[in-house]
Amino acid sequence: MAVGTVTGLLHSGSAAPAAAPRRRTRLISARFPRFCRIPAPPPGASPGPAAPPPARAAELPSAARSLFRCLFTHIARDHFPLGRRLPCDIYWHGVSFRDNDIFSGQVNKFPGMTEMVRKITLSRAVRTMQDLFPLEYNFYPRSWILPEEFPLFVDEVRMLKDSDPSWKPTFIVKPDGGCQGDGIYLVKDPSDIRLSGSIPARPAVVQEYICKPLLVDKLKFDIRLYVLLKSLEPLEIYIAKDGLSRFCTEPYQEPTLKNLHQVFMHLTNYSLNIHSGNFIHSDDANTGSKRTFSSILCRLSSRGADVKKLWSDIISLVIKTIIALTPELKVYYQSDIPAGKPGPTCFQILGFDILLMKNLKPMLLEVNANPSMRIEHEQELSPGVFENVPSAVDEEVKVAVIRDTLRLVDPHKKKRRDVQCQAPERGPEEPLPASPAALPSLCLKQVFPKYAKQFSYLRLLDRVAALFIRFLGVKGTTKLGPTGFRTFIRNCKLSNSNFSMASVDILYIDITRRWNSMGIDHKESGMCLQAFVEAFFCLAQKKYKSLPLHEQVASLIDFCEYHLAALDEKRLVCGRGVVERRSAVVPCHADGPHLTPAAHSPLLNRMATAGKFADDRNHRYERC
Repeated sequence: MAVGTVTGLLHSGSAAPAAAPRRRTRLISARFPRFCRIPAPPPGASPGPAAPPPARAAELPSAARSLFRCLFTHIARDHFPLGRRLPCDIYWHGVSFRDNDIFSGQVNKFPGMTEMVRKITLSRAVRTMQDLFPLEYNFYPRSWILPEEFPLFVDEVRMLKDSDPSWKPTFIVKPDGGCQGDGIYLVKDPSDIRLSGSIPARPAVVQEYICKPLLVDKLKFDIRLYVLLKSLEPLEIYIAKDGLSRFCTEPYQEPTLKNLHQVFMHLTNYSLNIHSGNFIHSDDANTGSKRTFSSILCRLSSRGADVKKLWSDIISLVIKTIIALTPELKVYYQSDIPAGKPGPTCFQILGFDILLMKNLKPMLLEVNANPSMRIEHEQELSPGVFENVPSAVDEEVKVAVIRDTLRLVDPHKKKRRDVQCQAPERGPEEPLPASPAALPSLCLKQVFPKYAKQFSYLRLLDRVAALFIRFLGVKGTTKLGPTGFRTFIRNCKLSNSNFSMASVDILYIDITRRWNSMGIDHKESGMCLQAFVEAFFCLAQKKYKSLPLHEQVASLIDFCEYHLAALDEKRLVCGRGVVERRSAVVPCHADGPHLTPAAHSPLLNRMATAGKFADDRNHRYERC
């Protein structure tokens, strides 16, 4: 574990600018397995409490060593050791959020993010949004989950081939827990998928392979973009203005039975292609097997491509993907950091892997919760002898991402700004404060809430998740029990003569049992969010049969929120014992409380606003 204060946090390069202020920007804790290298304090600095003895660089794992260098050599100027138990403002974890010793500050991981971006979970989240908004979520390849959906996969492929005999698909199989290209393979026929035999069957996602990618120098490539999720509530998203383009190392040909196994032709994973004899370590941003994305954009622009539209499509893809992930992330968040209790806030850098099709349409491949921040590569000096060599391309992109992430989450930024605004006039001998112009411009561009109005109609499942969280029996859990589900039905006035509470129990049991049989988190019993969403869709289809699915769901959400707001209002009135306001509430009827406009104008105003949003949403789809 390494703990240290960081100064000169916002500068990068081999030396700090001459005008850099000598201020300390609070504490950062970087946590890695067996990771304890900290330089000695600068001359004249007061020593802090005893710290672990420094380790030699060769003793550190290469990934930790590289990230350590990126964080504390290229970003921090000078730092000194402090005791482990001192509280920090920013905790930098290597893998996951879990750490029971954190009660304040900010953590660079969200609880549940690692689980949410696994291939199966990501596919489920995006497919739910595809059910609601098929035209908006057509950037994700058609996917099936194995082994549970293998019969469905076989049947759908057969039907598609029967309807279009000219369709000759290729499919790519990705193990759920795989990384760095491990276990990925291509097939032409569903019967070739390895469900049993000598190779152990693993949960996986099978997707339709994109056979016509954009090529540069006859090579297939993908894009690694870095995205900062700064907060969930309110949702705040930043995208790095530059990224990495990772190239295959053999000229691309469309898949055939003869070349399906040529991974250096079809798979863009850096960890695979680095072992190819054709791999070229990049000396600059425009050449080699790893280049900056900006160099590709310049090349496309010189050919007349609409680069602005391409960026707009990529931003849209990123925002829509995070909108698909946030409902369940909020459930995880309240589980680890319950509302009203002390705890840290979170932020996280995500790695989006995107493939450009021949027509420049971006397609999402996957999302990485722990993208590599290495700024060096291994170079073979002689047979079997390797050395870590700095990578100029990685350093150019990644150092800027981490530097600007720390600038954006700096907890004392606003406090310093307020102090500067209230500072008294300086005397003629006092130096001027450092100008913000001296700092590098931000490489991270805010895209949400900047473009929130364009995507607000997609956030239906956030409202469903809010209903789910409200009825969790014990705060901190992630699954809804049968009593909580019945309370949800009763409070939202969803039961009637055609849908009795016995039917409610049957719906709960059927859906919960099916989701639990899929192996979805057996640590807790009850209904997970995905199962609740499915039950909610069933209820919406029962109540609003003639509408499209997204309108059914939106209408049911409005209905539930209306009755819950009325219930809250009634409880507030009863709790205060205000007789004058009680007269505005008529005794409840079978179909719920009836409210007078005079006494409940705020509630009616909220309903009118919800109706306006629904009208805007309908109008938008009429235009489509």
